[in-house]
This record gives sequence, C-alpha cells and structure tokens, in this order.
Amino acid sequence: MSEWQKSDWRTKPRVQMPDYTDAAELAAVEGQLSKYPPLVFAGEARKLKRALGAASRGEAFLLQGGDCAESFDQFSANAIRDTFKVMLQMAMVLTYGAKVPVVKVGRMAGQFAKPRSAPTEVVNGVELPSYRGDIINELAFTPEARIPDPKKMLQAYTQAAATLNLLRAFSTGGYADVHQVHSWTLGFAEGEKAERYRDMANRISDTLDFMTAAGITSDATHALQTVDFYTSHEALLLEYEEALTRLDSTSGKWLAGSGHMVWIGDRTRQPDGAHVEFARGVLNPIGLKCGPSTTAEDLKVLMAKLNPQNEAGRLTLIARFGAGKVGEHLPRLIKAVQDEGANVVWVCDPMHGNTIKSSTGFKTRPFEAVLSEVREFFAVHKGHGTVPGGVHFEMTGADVTECTGGVRAVTDEDLSSRYHTACDPRLNASQALELAFLVAEELSDLRAERAQAAAG
Repeated sequence: MSEWQKSDWRTKPRVQMPDYTDAAELAAVEGQLSKYPPLVFAGEARKLKRALGAASRGEAFLLQGGDCAESFDQFSANAIRDTFKVMLQMAMVLTYGAKVPVVKVGRMAGQFAKPRSAPTEVVNGVELPSYRGDIINELAFTPEARIPDPKKMLQAYTQAAATLNLLRAFSTGGYADVHQVHSWTLGFAEGEKAERYRDMANRISDTLDFMTAAGITSDATHALQTVDFYTSHEALLLEYEEALTRLDSTSGKWLAGSGHMVWIGDRTRQPDGAHVEFARGVLNPIGLKCGPSTTAEDLKVLMAKLNPQNEAGRLTLIARFGAGKVGEHLPRLIKAVQDEGANVVWVCDPMHGNTIKSSTGFKTRPFEAVLSEVREFFAVHKGHGTVPGGVHFEMTGADVTECTGGVRAVTDEDLSSRYHTACDPRLNASQALELAFLVAEELSDLRAERAQAAAG
C-alpha cells in the first residue's frame, strides 16, 4: 500500500469519465483544487469505518440515502435541511426497530457525477453527448451545454463545502435533538392509511416519556442532542477525487478528502480499471455496487484488491438486483464472501434495479417493487444466517412525485406534478419514512428470532 500513489489510476483503463477538450484548463483546475482544504478528515473516516465494522456484525445498521445526483440549480439550505430531517426520522424509527445504533450516511456534498448507459442521447433526431452530472456538463440539450467543463469541479467543491458546513451545524447545534425528531415523525403517523405506523410511533413516545421520567433528558445528556452524520458519493470523476486526496499525517495513509465514504458503481468495478485502482489506495470506507452481472470470481478479486487486510468496516457490498431477482443473485455472492472469510457490510440498494418507464412516459420506481426487494434481501440473509447490515436509498426531503405508490399513493398521472430530479426518480419524504417503518419491522422480527434461537 505504501507504494500506491494517488495518480496511479491514470495508467489504467478508464470508463464513464469525460474527455476534456482543454488539457491546460483541466490542469489549472486540478492544481487549484489540490490547494483547497479537504472536505473531510481522516479521523472522521476512521470513526465511520469502526461504525461500519459494527454494522457488519449486526451491532449497528447503516442508513445511506440522498439525491441520485446533486444539482447546482436546486441547491439550497432548505433542501439540505429537509433531506437531513427525513434521514434523522428514518434513523430514529430504525434504531427503535433494530435496537442498535444507526450509522447515518448521506449521499450528499459530492454526489455530482452520474454514470450513463450510453455516451450519447438522441432527441428529435439530434445526437449529443449524455448529461453526466453538474460537475461535468449541463442538463440543457444544446451542444454547448454538453461540453465537459473542468471549472464545474470548483463549483462542486464550493457547494460540497457549504453543504458540509450546514450538516455539521445541524448535527451538533440542537436541531437533531431526539425529542424534536420524534415530534416530526408523529405527523406522518396521523394519516388515515398510517395505522400500522401509529403503534410504533406511540411506543417510541412511551420510551421517550420513560427516559424523561427517569431523569434522562436532553439537558442531561449530550448524546440525545447530537448525531454523527457522514457523507458519501460515487467516486466517478477521478480528476476531482485525486485533487482532493491528502496524506494523513497520523497514519501515513492517503485519504480521499472529498467525502467520508466513496463507492464504486456497478459500471466501473472492473478489477483492473481506474476506479478500483484509485479506491484501493485510500483509507476511507469503500462501497462496491453489486448488480446481476457480478460474478463470484470478480467479487473475490475485488475484495482482495479493495480490502487486502480484511479490515472490518472497510468494504461495504451494496446489492442492487431488482425485485424478484435477489434470490437468484445474492446467494452466490454470499457464498463467495464466506469462501474467502471476508469481512463485509451487506447493504440493500432497492432503487437501481427497479427503474421502469411509466404509462405517462416518466422514468419511475414503483414503491412496491422497492419494498419487495428489501424484503427479499432480508429473507435471503435470514436463510443464510448472515447479517443484513444496511439500506441505501435515493431519496429527498422534498415533496416530489417521482416514485409511484406509498401511503399517499402517487400514481402514474401524478408524476408530472412535482417531478424535479435531473436523473433518477427519488423517494419523497413520506415514502422514505414509510420504508423506514417497514425496514424497522424486518429488523425487529429478525432480532426476535435470533433472541429466540439463542434462548432455545
């Protein structure tokens, strides 16, 4: 590891990355970024790794969520606050169901680049390069907008720094007080179709009332008022990642300074490719998306490259197969992990395998399919005696209509009313919280079964 250099990825095959037309301008931007402070610090990344290690053993649970792709136009303090608020609500519900700490990781402050299924797109007979996220080019369908612009990396950095600043303030300034978070959740449980959630909300209320009666108030303990909140994104644009990579003086290892956790996508996980080469050399926790085409052999090679010391919490495997396909694909990957004796955190991404085109022409994800994949994920782990360590959602705190279904029953016809995503459809606040209640039920059932097995 000591011989690894942050530019080594440049000698490897690269995919899903732009070809910048002005090499001098690109070099100038990289030079400028390399002088900027890192967005995160090595101690934070190590703390997250320890928390993920606990999740791999069933002693914690990972909640990872946020935008499919952050945008420059929709950037606002209110948007950050609303997504953070919903993630805190989800975490409280999950903590109650699992009876273990919930590790909160946002897809925020860096999720600007997107892999695409094709390098170009055609509209009305006109073919242009695909939109690859605001850090690279623009969504507008014009030749000028689609030219990769390196200066966008500087804007992405500025937005990420401002986002992190606000998240840190929210996390420690009293906004995350557990009693306040629960009061938000109660509003969700008041709807006529939310009976199944009311019972859990009432039980959480009883627990908080007991803590208050026992003298454990938010005034008495700092722990009830603050949270650890981490950031993550797909490390896709490697020029940006390299420019923000720093040598940690404490450990002598390299830190990807762009986010606490970075992941490798299903399209960029080539064992000899540039993205794996970059990720293997940084000390951060690494995520690896595993889709239907992931073979057991590939996974074994990737685990050896990305986690050669077999550290707990270093490698998170994010399974994304699609509803009805988990039983077909996940068992072979579980067996590969068991064959190698590998330490991994198993996480379910029920979003990316469930994208369809609605009858009204919008790209959407049916809530029932998302829910079904989560249930299948838990069922397969239960059958193998392995630990379901977390969930990974594309969601927003905004009241969007992008995924159909849920308690408030978004229909195909509703999609056009508040469809704001620049890329993939996201769960709205109500759907995200509903999913948290359902995952909490799965975790609670799992915990009860394991307790019964241990007693029997």
